[in-house]
Amino acid sequence: MVAALVVLAISLVLGLLDGAAEISPWQVVLQALDWLPFVHADSGLAPIEQGLLWELRLPRVLMAAIVGGLLAIAGAGYQGVFRNPLADPYLLGAAAGAGLTTTLVIVLLPAPTVSIPIAAFVGALGGVFLAYLLGNTAGRDGGTATLVLAGVAVTSFLTAIQTFIQQFKVEELQRIYSWILGDVGGGWDRFWLVLPYAVVSSVVLLLHGRMLDVLSVGDDEATALGVRASRVRLAVLLAASLATAAAVAVSGLIGFVGIVVPHVVRRLAGGSYRSVLPLSLIGGGAFLVLADLLARTVIAPAELPIGVVTMFVGAPFFVVVLRMTKGTAT
Repeated sequence: MVAALVVLAISLVLGLLDGAAEISPWQVVLQALDWLPFVHADSGLAPIEQGLLWELRLPRVLMAAIVGGLLAIAGAGYQGVFRNPLADPYLLGAAAGAGLTTTLVIVLLPAPTVSIPIAAFVGALGGVFLAYLLGNTAGRDGGTATLVLAGVAVTSFLTAIQTFIQQFKVEELQRIYSWILGDVGGGWDRFWLVLPYAVVSSVVLLLHGRMLDVLSVGDDEATALGVRASRVRLAVLLAASLATAAAVAVSGLIGFVGIVVPHVVRRLAGGSYRSVLPLSLIGGGAFLVLADLLARTVIAPAELPIGVVTMFVGAPFFVVVLRMTKGTAT
């Protein structure tokens, strides 16, 4: 936990010090010191540079940390509920469902800012429910790949509907596509919008870590130990969907965070969800902050969509995970 917090802190500092704008890291440090009580340090930054630092770069770094943490802890929660190492918000249809309902809000409502998180939550829950329902048609012994295949099918179907809806409002296509490819900018408004959802969903998931460990031994054994499996699954499913919905609503579709980070955590800290959930929350934040830093600087002054960066990392990683778990599929 200490190591994870140190990595997150280093990531946040790097994200604040570096960027597309030409601001000296030493000037950033002096400006940060100037904000401390009873400390006066002249950074030499012009007012416009100070505004860029505190009104754009700082909220962007914090937003990346929150969104990455939410996607990672949601992925770990889904994996615990379905007892499937390939479960992921992006692959299970949650992100596609949230994306569809969010697109509907953008297209149909003139001022959708307040309604987007609610619409995304409904869509995320609906996407996961459809994937789970479709996966169950193959039977309970369909193997680890069954749920993933169902999620891919649901994602493709919901994405097709989303594309169809976009054609009704061509003038919004640029805004929708920018959102689809992922973006953690937007200033403090987005940060304060997602913060309450992030706190509620994260707390609920963290409180269920021990119960997910009990569920991993089987429903009958969990019942014998006094754990109501159906209630635990419902609570974790709702919390993970809320986390996914909140992240998607403010940042768009950022894939593979929910599968990459929990698997790295398990390799380093073991499989207990009492460790996996909090470490995924912290590690996901650090991962997305570094991914966003890469997106901002690799082709500066232009920017890569952050979703493109996570896909470059996540797609090969997913192939590795799939090969590692093929022995458990039937």
